[in-house]
Amino acid sequence: MASPATDLTEEALAARLYAADLPDPDLLIRTGGDQRVSNFLLWQAAYAELYFCDLYWPDFDPAAFDAALAEYARRSRRFGR
Repeated sequence: MASPATDLTEEALAARLYAADLPDPDLLIRTGGDQRVSNFLLWQAAYAELYFCDLYWPDFDPAAFDAALAEYARRSRRFGR
């Protein structure tokens, strides 16, 4: 019988995370002016681009979303390299 330590794989951990059935995010948008992720999707967002804006969530409208996507499009993604 395998020990719990040998059963721990990246795949086993990922399968037990919040939203395990969804792909990892490419862009993590943080509203409200805070420049931290507050433990939100830490594992899944390891290679995500981070976007911070001063708007609070209720005010984050389609124009703000378009601005976040435009900023994301200007970035050169290196995926940890």
